[in-house]
Amino acid sequence: MSKYVSAGDIADYQRDGVVCIKGLFKDWVPVISEGIERNMREPSQYAAENLKPGEGGRFFDDYCNWERIPEFTEVIRKSPAAQAAAELMQSNSAQIFHDHVLVKEPGTSKPTPWHQDAPYYFVDGEQTVSFWVPVEPVKEAALRCIAGSHKWPKMVLPVRWLSEQNFYAGEHDYIPVPDPDAEPGKYKVVEWQMEPGDAVAFHYKTVHGARGNNSDRRRRAFSMRWVGDDAHYVSRPGRTSPPYPGHDMKDGQRLRADWFPVIWQQ
Repeated sequence: MSKYVSAGDIADYQRDGVVCIKGLFKDWVPVISEGIERNMREPSQYAAENLKPGEGGRFFDDYCNWERIPEFTEVIRKSPAAQAAAELMQSNSAQIFHDHVLVKEPGTSKPTPWHQDAPYYFVDGEQTVSFWVPVEPVKEAALRCIAGSHKWPKMVLPVRWLSEQNFYAGEHDYIPVPDPDAEPGKYKVVEWQMEPGDAVAFHYKTVHGARGNNSDRRRRAFSMRWVGDDAHYVSRPGRTSPPYPGHDMKDGQRLRADWFPVIWQQ
């Protein structure tokens, strides 16, 4: 019996690679919100501002901070995240990969480009899940996902968000970045109007993006990336994101537990 997700949630996730779970983190919104504010006051070396000169608003992101931001530590270790992740992945364990903060201030028209996370990561496997959790009500700037794209035979070409250059060489190894808005009806795009603490759970290979935030309120979101029993290290043709220099892992190995702890075990 699953504690945090329903049998329908699991079936939707396995079929579509994405599901929205209402209220999963509603009790954790104040903690997550304070963690985001602390992260923005104390950014890491990976923090980025994702706007070009002249573009309005602010689009901030940062990752790999959960061990130094106490609010994020508490959420990852004590919230329902790890067990819910294992239940959706149908895994006996849930291992934290990393956290990610994404903030679009009011009047930020720049969209988050369509992409998959998997090509940027040094992780492969079918048991993967990310939670995307807003701390303000979200309508137009919610996460948008292409249902079923986690089962596509090739991954989408990874592109740098700011420069729009290819992340790796070897374009023939990937499919071009899709544009569902230019080809209406070709893809099944799902999105939800969300309240603080709702969570979109999506597979690392699920293609997703987001519109700009043209509202008069902030859009702050906290993501947690999890892996399950079958996830393992895989080398990529260049520097991954996050890079984790000096990890010393080899192809096929499970992620090292001293860097990526197992938070929940059945």
